[in-house]
Amino acid sequence: MGIFQSIKMALRSIKSNKLRSVLTMLGIIIGVSSVIVLVSMAQGSTTNVTNQINQLGTNLLTVNTFGTDLALTEDKIAKLSKLNGVKAVSPVVSGRVSVKRDRTSAQVSLAATNADYSTVRNASVSQGRFLTDLDSEYRQKIAVLGATTAQTFFGTDNPVGQYIQVNGTSFKVVGVLASKGSSLGSSGDDVVIVPLSTGERLVKNININQVYLQGKSQDQLDFVMAEVEAQMASMFPNKTDSYTVMNQKDLMDTMSSVTNTMTMMLGGIAGISLLVGGIGIMNIMLVSVSERTKEIGIRKAIGAKRRDVLLQFLIEAAVLSSMGGIIGILVGLGLGKVLSSALSMTVTNSTSVIVMSFLFSVVVGVVFGVFPANKASKLNPIQALRYE
Repeated sequence: MGIFQSIKMALRSIKSNKLRSVLTMLGIIIGVSSVIVLVSMAQGSTTNVTNQINQLGTNLLTVNTFGTDLALTEDKIAKLSKLNGVKAVSPVVSGRVSVKRDRTSAQVSLAATNADYSTVRNASVSQGRFLTDLDSEYRQKIAVLGATTAQTFFGTDNPVGQYIQVNGTSFKVVGVLASKGSSLGSSGDDVVIVPLSTGERLVKNININQVYLQGKSQDQLDFVMAEVEAQMASMFPNKTDSYTVMNQKDLMDTMSSVTNTMTMMLGGIAGISLLVGGIGIMNIMLVSVSERTKEIGIRKAIGAKRRDVLLQFLIEAAVLSSMGGIIGILVGLGLGKVLSSALSMTVTNSTSVIVMSFLFSVVVGVVFGVFPANKASKLNPIQALRYE
């Protein structure tokens, strides 16, 4: 008997027992849809984390020092900027300031920095302009507002050209940053950016304890980090515990490792339901063999070989698991879209995950169908014909 004839017989058997077939496929449907939904959610989480880290800046190194005796002076920052592989350097003096306009006042994060900050931190302006080197050189009292800060003090009005009070000093707004949202739990939109020289006087702090460095390429980032660490060690001998050099790539690798582990765990948990579905298929196939014992005896009596009977029941198990896998894929994709819209979650569907979950469902069906098929193929035709 040909394989197509076996498939037809399998479909006819499934059709004749609709409810039982649906219940048999239910385990596979739940398993496949669970794998797709959970893994897609985990991959969406990975994408979110990667985007948030990239929002902090590309090819980014962050140097932090602790204490006034380890402040990074202009000469030391200049040495860091001349290292091979360093594209741009942006020193930052930060603090909290009181911002006021008319009757609105609030505490806002302040970042006093230079013109390269926009490049290093991947910050673009939606209105007006960013800081320039001349602004810092001439100690200009100008400010670039984060999107949230601009919304708080100006609403729908255009802030560019207007004035705000920062710690009681009048500052002219020259630009508004494009919204970046939250990155790793902190908002990049609730900020006021001023020239470095102006900000140092504003917060009464001339000690620079944080510098951002941008590498020329991601491939050279480890090399640049080694250079920066060597330079810091020469500038601050025997004080390695008093400063840190953080590599954005290492952070991304760490987060990727965590999310990949989470993805594997979720996929494994969902895969257990596929195995349960396979046990359901084996159970139903054993019942089917008992019910069709006489049919098997007739087929063997008229010349069917053991291989033919074995193939028939294996194909029936494969058809059941395949249909369950296809329905599971559709249910999983549908649930993913519902969760994405209802819970505002990022769900990333992967073709490889969909294909692997389907193939795994088919393999599960075939593997758990081997025992019942083998039992059916070994039936003695005379005993089978006499079976009641």
